[in-house]
Amino acid sequence: MHLRLFLASAGLLTGALVGLSGTGAGAAPQAAATVLYVAPGGTDAAAGTQSAPTTLASAISRVTSGGTIYLRGGTYAYGSTITVPAGTDGTSAAPTTLSAYPGEKPVLDFGAQTESSTNRGIQLYASYWHLYGLTVQHAGDNGIYVGGSHNVIERTVTAYNHDTGLQLGRIASTTPSSQWPSDNLVISSESHDNADSDGEDADGFAAKLTTGTGNVFRYDVSHHNIDDGWDLYTKTATGAIGPVTIEYSLSYSNGTLSDGTVNDNGDRNGYKLGGDDIAVNHVVRHDLAYGNGHHGFTYNSNPGTLTVSDNVGIDNAERNFSFDRGTSVFRTDTSCRFAVDGSNDKTVGDADGTNQFWTGTNGARCATYAGALGWSFASDGKLAVTFGGRAVTL
Repeated sequence: MHLRLFLASAGLLTGALVGLSGTGAGAAPQAAATVLYVAPGGTDAAAGTQSAPTTLASAISRVTSGGTIYLRGGTYAYGSTITVPAGTDGTSAAPTTLSAYPGEKPVLDFGAQTESSTNRGIQLYASYWHLYGLTVQHAGDNGIYVGGSHNVIERTVTAYNHDTGLQLGRIASTTPSSQWPSDNLVISSESHDNADSDGEDADGFAAKLTTGTGNVFRYDVSHHNIDDGWDLYTKTATGAIGPVTIEYSLSYSNGTLSDGTVNDNGDRNGYKLGGDDIAVNHVVRHDLAYGNGHHGFTYNSNPGTLTVSDNVGIDNAERNFSFDRGTSVFRTDTSCRFAVDGSNDKTVGDADGTNQFWTGTNGARCATYAGALGWSFASDGKLAVTFGGRAVTL
């Protein structure tokens, strides 16, 4: 089991969440005509310079393909959705960038919105954009909704929204499947405490219902969402989605908000990987599911051939791994129980001897792993893990 590799990779992610500088958009500001600056006190007609910042909506309407919009630190109060329209694309060689100004934290707060499917925070309908370092919170629906393709969403935080924090899906009901969002990368991002009133839809991250191929989640953390950490749900009305890759990511305590709120309608899984008996061959590797309110990893009626490798499930309320049928391939996965009793894992498919699934007999081996890695449990039963040399309590 490559646990040390997983923890080292997760250290990159954890560092991102405490503001370590990154590559790409987080570099020094460009001194070019295509750079626009936005600040909480900016105005629509302002020039968009550092001394005369404009508004985000105005900057989006003015930025040229391959240009950059810098958001200065502070809180931006919004009552309406901010949309990056389809067709305002960057290019593969020169994406258009919407970034936090280096060293500063812009918080886009949509608290004036009511809970409604029409009240998203940011809608990214264009392609070849790079969103970096933004916090989006309190939207009436999704915090960030991505309908375009070939985008990079990096080091964002989506929290306290009234539907899934960050979701990929088609732009409109008339959008053909050939134009569903594809080849998007969500990297080093966090999503937490998203909750809708009925408790059934607000996940941390989702690529569900109407997404194309090539979408990847990497080094991401999803926790304390009312429903699932990740949701790759499909339904008969819209058919199969493209295979999704989730790798080097962490999903914990989903189904319970940070304040202790639980909604019995929530599914409460760490990684929910299907729906409606539709086969999609997702890839789920080097991920950790800890302390979620139902299953850690679940096929959720996806009968396809999923690649499930090098994952760790710990103390999820029912099963750490729950795959009742299908032809999935399981390699080097580990399931452990320390503080929570649950049912035995079920892994229908191709599972060889490299795995340690929970049958009520592998506790001693899991304890050996835990001790070797320096894991421990706090007095309240929460898992204390060291990620890249930094202690984190989950």
